[in-house]
Amino acid sequence: QVQLKESGGGLVQAGDSLRISCVVSGGAFSMYAMGWFRQTPGKEREFVATIVWNGNGKSYADPARGRFTISRDNDKNTLYLQMDRLGPQDTAVYYCAARPSYSSTYYYTRTGDYEFWGQGTQVTVSS
Repeated sequence: QVQLKESGGGLVQAGDSLRISCVVSGGAFSMYAMGWFRQTPGKEREFVATIVWNGNGKSYADPARGRFTISRDNDKNTLYLQMDRLGPQDTAVYYCAARPSYSSTYYYTRTGDYEFWGQGTQVTVSS
């Protein structure tokens, strides 16, 4: 049974940085494409960033590009999202997601692309 567990969320001030993590257990982390999504009340879950199985390809949503960095450590079964220059608009519950894929060129950006999900971690940015 594949399980994803996010951590590292919290309350920060605008302009601060934060790194959130996602540990994957019960599956072959190194064979998964991984993604970060976020959701605010009343809105659909939206794509933030994705990374291919070996870390050699990444794609970002426009709001994240240039401020957020997705990375992974396959030896630690862990996915990361480094978030810099945070603003109140980044306040959301952040979810990690996984799906089996050995593609190094295709980027999965839709919620329906992913098979496994974590429970989410709250990130709150005060102005």
